[in-house]
Amino acid sequence: MALILGVEHQKQLLWENTERFAKGYPANHALLWGARGTGKSSLVKAVHRELNQYKPGALALIEIAREDIGSLPLLLAQLKGQPRRFLLLCDDLSFDGGDATYKSLKSVLEGGLSGRPDNVLFYATSNRRHLMPRELLENEQRAALHGSEVIDEKVSLSDRFGLWLGFHTMDQPTYLAIIAAYDAHFGLGYPADRREAEAIEWSRTRGACSGRVAWQYINDLAGRLGKKLEL
Repeated sequence: MALILGVEHQKQLLWENTERFAKGYPANHALLWGARGTGKSSLVKAVHRELNQYKPGALALIEIAREDIGSLPLLLAQLKGQPRRFLLLCDDLSFDGGDATYKSLKSVLEGGLSGRPDNVLFYATSNRRHLMPRELLENEQRAALHGSEVIDEKVSLSDRFGLWLGFHTMDQPTYLAIIAAYDAHFGLGYPADRREAEAIEWSRTRGACSGRVAWQYINDLAGRLGKKLEL
């Protein structure tokens, strides 16, 4: 978690929510939304990893693919009554036009008739705040007789997440700070002035500054230096 920079507030909120759940207290489903490559899924996995170091076996992490959302009720039936607590993660969750899967996910998040197991919490990451393309929502609103009702139906899925954490485009100083932290953590010892110049050029070729781009640069740098990256 110490290597995930620029999102300190989000990191603290997610840690506290997950820790409460791991201890058996009430906690909220969480939606981590925002710009690509800003550490959304990495943060969930880092929080899970550190919690289990703090209390081994306290929390199991199950990653579920977006196309398998329809099988969630079967999975919940298997997890219900188990002695462990489970964190379900769906990375890059989104829905397009004509996809009705979101309705079953709404039911799962609310508990449905059978009730959501107390030992299960759902986290999702998405580039979209409301899990739907903005142009799709706008088109449906214009086309529908009761446009507001259509919008309410679509966006109500994200309302099922009690904790919203926004991840926004990263500035260059934060990007360079992440690379410096990686350099120090892995003991690469690369001159700071050369590292910064190369990292800025690396980000320009990709058109973005992000944690993902920073990690890709560090992979390239470590490879050139003939060093391994071991977390």
